[in-house]
Amino acid sequence: MNQLRFYRHSLRRMGKLGVILLIGACMLLMQSCSRPQANEAQPSPTATAAEPDPLDQQIAAMSLEDKVGQMIIAGVDGKEIDSEASRMIKEERIGGIILYGSNIADLQGMVALVNALKQANAGNAIPLLISVDQEGGKVSRMPKSFTAIPSNKKVGATNNPALAEEMGKLLAEELKLTGFNMNFAPVLDVNSNPANPIIGTRSFGSTADLVSRMGVAEMKGIRENGIIPVVKHFPGHGDTSVDSHLELPIVNKTREELAKLEWLPFEAAIEQKTDAIMVAHILYPHLDPDKPASISAAIIGDVLRGKMGYDGVVMTDDLTMGAITKNYGLAEAALDSVQAGSDIVLIAHGYDNALQVRDSILKSIQENKVSMERIDKSVRRILSLKQRYKLNDETVPVPDLKDLNAQIEAWIKRL
Repeated sequence: MNQLRFYRHSLRRMGKLGVILLIGACMLLMQSCSRPQANEAQPSPTATAAEPDPLDQQIAAMSLEDKVGQMIIAGVDGKEIDSEASRMIKEERIGGIILYGSNIADLQGMVALVNALKQANAGNAIPLLISVDQEGGKVSRMPKSFTAIPSNKKVGATNNPALAEEMGKLLAEELKLTGFNMNFAPVLDVNSNPANPIIGTRSFGSTADLVSRMGVAEMKGIRENGIIPVVKHFPGHGDTSVDSHLELPIVNKTREELAKLEWLPFEAAIEQKTDAIMVAHILYPHLDPDKPASISAAIIGDVLRGKMGYDGVVMTDDLTMGAITKNYGLAEAALDSVQAGSDIVLIAHGYDNALQVRDSILKSIQENKVSMERIDKSVRRILSLKQRYKLNDETVPVPDLKDLNAQIEAWIKRL
């Protein structure tokens, strides 16, 4: 205040110059008053704790048995749910079921079985994967009341990805109407070996470009209609001369050769954020001389997870196929696959087989052969996938197929 009196006194003596001095003095005083002193405590910025991740919380609350159960898709016997299948779902908490033609008689029976499987899982907060191989052509599990969808080869011959995408939507609609939520399709194998006994017309064609364009389009169509697509059979089943259901195929191609043909469709699918990849039972001696792709760390870990950077769900082809059972122990193969980087092992036949694999994985964790961190990574991928597609165990009515069959027939006329 003494400073202000001084400046007012100066104002009378100095005129306009005094005004300028007074204004400057006021500004200096205001700045001085607003500036905190060195010994004043400064307020610290408010620290906001990161919100807990609900998925992390869910995984942390799960038992070890529940986690391992999520990593298994199992098959069931017969056309109706039996006590063993019910127990496997209710007590062993198996994460998914696959149905085959042997499980399906007619539309009503198929829907009843799917609904019964879901009802058996009613006590579990995590919904089941209800899966099937519905490719079209010779690999079709739908009953005869559906208009048959032609093979990939016929669709591939059009060279029109829009038709392949529509095919994917139609396949997905079939499954959605009947209560399924996962389809082991599309086939991304390049049919490069005319003597191949297992792929043939299941492939879109003999060039990687055609298979990539048509296969990715079908994948998008399935996905857009709410069904989880599983692309197969990585690293490529198109150049085999043996059926892996019966024996172990061997493909003597180098990494460089595979990268120029077989891997291209899968890389295209990964680029388009494919949700899940099925790995084949094929031995590639130049990549791994001892173990087929489905249980090989060199192929799943180094190539698929490493080189290709894929962090989605990886699952095996059926481990009860001859390629595995005639050459490797089932439980050991399943454990090798998990250690290699697989998230789901498919055990399509035999309740005892599914429980043997489950118990083997549990034991390996308890003996510190497999870390909990490794298991939790797989469980996170699986639960993320189920949540992304908003899966539930709600039952479905027996559908009227008139409109869908009309759509399929109209699409076939455009091929």
